[in-house]
Amino acid sequence: MKPHFISTDIIEVLKSLPTPSFVIDEGRLLSNLKTLNNIEKLSDVKILLAQKCFSTFRLYPLIAKYLSGTVASGIFEARLAHEEMPGKENHVFAPAFKAEDVEELDKICGHIVFNSWNQFNLHSDKCKNASLGIRINPEFSTQDHAIYDPCSFGSRLGIRISDMPEKLPEKIEGFHFHTLCEQGFEDLEKTFCEVEKKFGKYFHRLKWLNLGGGHYITHEDYNVDGLIKLLKYIKEKYGLQTFLEPGEGVVLNCGYLVSTVMDKVKNGIEILILDASAACHCPDVIEMPFLPPIFETLENGGYKYRLSSMTCLAGDVFGDYDFLTEKNIGDKVIFEDMALYTMVKTNTFNGMPLPEIFLLHQDNNVESIKKFGYEDFKNRLG
Repeated sequence: MKPHFISTDIIEVLKSLPTPSFVIDEGRLLSNLKTLNNIEKLSDVKILLAQKCFSTFRLYPLIAKYLSGTVASGIFEARLAHEEMPGKENHVFAPAFKAEDVEELDKICGHIVFNSWNQFNLHSDKCKNASLGIRINPEFSTQDHAIYDPCSFGSRLGIRISDMPEKLPEKIEGFHFHTLCEQGFEDLEKTFCEVEKKFGKYFHRLKWLNLGGGHYITHEDYNVDGLIKLLKYIKEKYGLQTFLEPGEGVVLNCGYLVSTVMDKVKNGIEILILDASAACHCPDVIEMPFLPPIFETLENGGYKYRLSSMTCLAGDVFGDYDFLTEKNIGDKVIFEDMALYTMVKTNTFNGMPLPEIFLLHQDNNVESIKKFGYEDFKNRLG
C-alpha cells in the first residue's frame, strides 16, 4: 500500500509525541464513517463495527452517530459494546460458547450466531431474547491468505451445505457468512452467488442475512455502487434485513504508529532498530504478512533500510523500505494505516512497553486517551 499525503502540520505534531505511540486520526475516521452511513441510507443495510479489528471505545460515541452498532467475537467484546455503545445493535459470533456466557449474551446481544449444530443444540434453549443464527460455509475461496481463509479444506468455521437439514429449526432466524479479508466488491458478489446457489432455498424462512466482514468499502477503488445494487437485490427478492460487519473498512487509513530510531547496524543491508515492534505492536505485519506504508518513502531508490525492533526475535521485522532522506539515530519513523488490528493485538513480549494511544483531533490538537506502564506488563503475569 502506498503512503498517503500527510500535511506538514500533522507531521510536526506526530514527531513531537513520545514513542512508541499509536495515533488515531479523528478526521479520517469521520470521513470513513460518513461514507458508510451513506451506504446504510441508500441500501437499508445495517453496518456494524467489528470490534476484533478496533476496540478503542473512546471513539464509540462518534462511531455510534454513523453506524448501527457492533459485532463481538466473545463475551468481553459483547460486554464492551453493551457498556460503551448502549442502545445500538450488539451481535456476537464465536466458534464455541461457554454455557455461562450464553446466558449473559442472551441478555445483552440482539443477535447470537452459532458455528455448528452442536453449539446450537447445546445452547439455543438458554436463549430467550436474542435472534439466533448460524454461520454457513460457502466452501468458496476468493483469497490467497490461508490463515484468513475460512473456506479452506479443514476449516472449523461455518456449516457446509452437506450438513444442512432439509428444514431449519424454528429458532433459526438468520444466516451469517464471512469469507473475505481486505477485498473488493467483486469477491463479495462472487461469494454471494455461490451462497445463493447453495443456501438460497432457505432464505424465505429467514429474517436476516449477515454478509460478514473483510469488505474494503472505504478504499478508493471499492465499487460502492455495485455493493448497493447487491444489497437492494437481497432486500427486494428475499425481504431480508442485511448486515455488514467491516473492521478495516471503518478505520482504514485512520491511524499512525510513531517510532524512534534507536540504532543503525549493517549486515548486507542497513538496518534501523526501532522502539516499535512488529511482533508486539502490529503482529499482522508478520502473520498476514503485509508491508505497512510509511511516510517519506519511495517506490524505489533513495536510502534503503530494513526496519526492525528492539526485541530479541530475529524475525521481528517490519520490512525493507526506500526513504527520501537518510535516517539516523533519534529520527522518527511514522507508519500509516495503523488503526486496524494493532491496538487490539498488542502484547508485551520481551517486556516491550505498550504504545501510548493518542487521538488526533480535526484541529490537529492531540489528546492522550490511554497510557501504559510497567504495571500493565506485571499485572498480566502474576
